[in-house]
Amino acid sequence: MATIYEIKQRILDEVKKVVVGQDQLAEFCIVSVLCGGHVLLEGPPGTGKTMLMRTLSCALGIQFNRIQFTPDLMPSDIIGTNIFNFQSNEFVLRQGPIFTQFLLADEINRTPPKTQSALLEAMQEGSVTLDGKSYPLSKLFVVAATQNPIEQEGTYPLPEAQLDRFLFKLKVDYPAEEAEVDMVKRHQQGSIGMKPQDMGVAPVLNEATIVAIRQKINSITVADNIVEYIVTIIRKTRKSPFILYGASPRAALMLTSGARAFAVLQGREYVIPDDVKLLVSPVLGHRIILTPNAQIEGIGVEKVLNDIVSETKVPR
Repeated sequence: MATIYEIKQRILDEVKKVVVGQDQLAEFCIVSVLCGGHVLLEGPPGTGKTMLMRTLSCALGIQFNRIQFTPDLMPSDIIGTNIFNFQSNEFVLRQGPIFTQFLLADEINRTPPKTQSALLEAMQEGSVTLDGKSYPLSKLFVVAATQNPIEQEGTYPLPEAQLDRFLFKLKVDYPAEEAEVDMVKRHQQGSIGMKPQDMGVAPVLNEATIVAIRQKINSITVADNIVEYIVTIIRKTRKSPFILYGASPRAALMLTSGARAFAVLQGREYVIPDDVKLLVSPVLGHRIILTPNAQIEGIGVEKVLNDIVSETKVPR
């Protein structure tokens, strides 16, 4: 039986058949799915955010649905609606696209808060409520959302309560030159626009295997000194002169959960400080608010977090 590290490498190999130059981004997304966390991707149009998520869901062997968020999207377009069945003489739920295992919320900041909030209960509780009745979602349910940082006109920034539901916020940059050359060559071969399945992407996992991996991740115990290291970093965000609002206790739980999953995917059954360091920015970056002075001086979130990590004593 293949190890979890070997499984991760096989998933990455499948993803590379379609998406080039985004290896670390793909690995973070795998970590997110395998520990049951949601991920927010932010990057300019045309950088492969949607295709990466579609390809990843295919490689993971899980059901995929995509919602294109627009200003006129209604909550019922996400959750579904009750339809009267004349044969049974009762209302039955016509399920919306949220009833899936992997949901891509494309351009989530282009829809009003009322519709955005339709995802809140689903992301936190794993269920949705319609007309006073609760409907459970798949036990594998994960949301991957995208947003464009360039065009802010006509957008609705996500509230802090919803941002806090995302395990990671990942920035999608332009690919390296070699990767972009490879992409253009593939385009000439007619591969752009094809479905991942048509490009040879095959499922590596299935629902039962993912559940088993999640159980393995949950069985990992983080050493006390690593827990103290994580909590120290979190508490320092609340004392920094450049941060108006620091990370919450939930952020500490998220950072610990992400570090456990990342460690397992590296083939280890224990978390090391480097795991924590690597995940500080994607886990905490969207959970803190800088002071106006820091923004005026051009001090970014990443620099503030890097400084906090560098000033924190690393456990042995």
